[in-house]
Amino acid sequence: MKQLTAVCLVALPALAGVAAAQALPAQRSAADVDGRRIQAADREPQNWMSTGRDYAEDRFSPLRQINADNVAKLGLAWYFETDSTIGTEATPLVVDGVMYTTSVWNRLHALDARTGKELWRYDPKVNRSWMRYMCCGPSNRGPAVWKGRVYEATIDGRLIAVDAASGKLAWSVQTTDPEKPYSITGAPRIVRDKVIIGNAGAEFGVRGYVTAYDAATGRQVWRFWTVPGDPARGFESDAMAMASKTWHGDTYIKTGGGGTAYDSFSFDPELNLLYIGTGNGSPWSRDLRSPGGGDNLFLCSIVAVNPDTGKYVWHYQMVPGENWDYTCVHQMTLTELTIDGRRHKVLMQAPKNGFFYVLDRTNGKLLSATNFVTTNWASHIDLATGRPVENPENLYDDKNGKVVIPAHFGAHNWQPMSYSPLTRLVYFAAQDTNWVYSHASTYTHHEMSWNLAQSPTATRPPGSDDIPFRGYLLAWDPVKQAPAWTVEQRYPWNGGVLSTAGNLVAEGLADGRFVIYRADSGEQLWDMPIQTGAEAGPISYSVDGVQYIAVAAGWSGSIAITRWKDVPAYRAPTRILVFKLGGTAQLPPVPERQPPTPPASNASAGTLASGARLFRANCRICHGTDAISGGMTPDLRYLSPETHADFPDIVLYGARAHQGMPPFAGALTADDVDAIHAYLIDKARALGEAQ
Repeated sequence: MKQLTAVCLVALPALAGVAAAQALPAQRSAADVDGRRIQAADREPQNWMSTGRDYAEDRFSPLRQINADNVAKLGLAWYFETDSTIGTEATPLVVDGVMYTTSVWNRLHALDARTGKELWRYDPKVNRSWMRYMCCGPSNRGPAVWKGRVYEATIDGRLIAVDAASGKLAWSVQTTDPEKPYSITGAPRIVRDKVIIGNAGAEFGVRGYVTAYDAATGRQVWRFWTVPGDPARGFESDAMAMASKTWHGDTYIKTGGGGTAYDSFSFDPELNLLYIGTGNGSPWSRDLRSPGGGDNLFLCSIVAVNPDTGKYVWHYQMVPGENWDYTCVHQMTLTELTIDGRRHKVLMQAPKNGFFYVLDRTNGKLLSATNFVTTNWASHIDLATGRPVENPENLYDDKNGKVVIPAHFGAHNWQPMSYSPLTRLVYFAAQDTNWVYSHASTYTHHEMSWNLAQSPTATRPPGSDDIPFRGYLLAWDPVKQAPAWTVEQRYPWNGGVLSTAGNLVAEGLADGRFVIYRADSGEQLWDMPIQTGAEAGPISYSVDGVQYIAVAAGWSGSIAITRWKDVPAYRAPTRILVFKLGGTAQLPPVPERQPPTPPASNASAGTLASGARLFRANCRICHGTDAISGGMTPDLRYLSPETHADFPDIVLYGARAHQGMPPFAGALTADDVDAIHAYLIDKARALGEAQ
């Protein structure tokens, strides 16, 4: 499929130029996109009509006005600023000169793609305190467009459709049970007039599923459950009856089992197959989740279904008996590759577990799999069986902490990758990560709360502190299953990737820069400080013969929240940044932060120790390890005098729930809150003395 694109680009370069791209009907209605336009996206390189640009999800732009010879002249054309520092993971869409994107708290925006002028916005007024039931912040990966409407899913579980011309609500449907800790952060995909959306929440104890809704009315068309429910209640499909045979005990019935499909989908219109990437188990440990073993289908799997009916067609499970929070929800790219002299329609994915997979997408057969970073959970993937060969020395239990590589942060996480049909390389943010795993001796399910069942007393074995955390931009040859080139970055947790016909690769980095490299060699050609990390996938589009490169910039995700080691803490507002040749716009400076001014405190050592323990158990996931925020949420060492005075009301009773700070009255006592407050005052005093 993509090989034909490469031939066209080489043989008829004018078709990839900006000027030729404008020869389209001038009087289209807003967001007049359908499957034929998305399927033929290469004919409209000026647009970016779906989150992966096309159904193959290659994130490759055929535009070449900006290229390796002139990219040094790139500058900021315009920026659109939000009123929050909470990060974004959105891929903006551009259709016929209008950009559609999402910002913090699921606000939808339509912008003039030439200037950044806001045309309209729609605020779904999400329940901001729902952030309590989200593992990694309230970010959203962007909208979808279809036949005059813009669609997005909200963190509190709604799917909404908005008129693309006016920003007025067309319909809204609750796609999750509001009494359970489901959330949605993924971007919808629209296939054959059906809006496809999954959900998140495995860490809190839910059962994953994917739903298709009629794009015109919001009526549910089908639902595919990704893990089985209670056998005593019967099965929703033959696929669930099959999957149930791979689970044991009843813990997964209480916890939901997980398997949430919270990010990526791909679609092959020729085969009429929708590909679903599924997530991790709930709880993490398979010993507790499914005593007696079992593969636990369909955790960490690629599942192909019929998009018209949701009926199961085939699956491939990357991590049978998933045990380490290894999700397989990451981008699935479709192309054609010649392997061992035979042409294959393939699906490619680089999931958390550190292996790069190439599958035959017609039947799910594994064609190849090779580790792209160091891994110690498994030595290799057995091509005869398709199963990983696990390292028994790193199978953790309830007594011994095991350092496993990669960690739950992943060797590659949700940050989008890009496949260039010109270089035939896949580009993505890889990283070396590790974690100490040890599960609890027994499991008790807690409704509407974290349910990882990891041991709170697991400690690192001697010497393991020296295992590095590192980040890379990796150019991977999917045929040779080997790196073509690698650029080591300063930190892990770098951004999504764009490749273009101009021999360019663009990526936002955790060190606060947006950088462009040569696609064929990895040579850095240009960079610009952008005052924050950019995790989202960049795009390229053109209007009136001018090519632009755009990215949503805003520090987000698990490492951004917890501030892993020396990764910077950012305070710049979340923005859409748009670049062009000769751009001269400038970002305003970030105001300097004043020293902390904590109130007096005479808390005892015991109170401070209790506060530290309670903070780590209840607050760390949003406000950072040791109260050192990554910048996405407030750094509590810098609380204002007013916030210090209102601290009990804020924490216990939700005085700032409208800002995303939920009440903890059911989880903490007044004495607990006083101990946490004393701990933060102590941290603020230590910071002030250090400054």
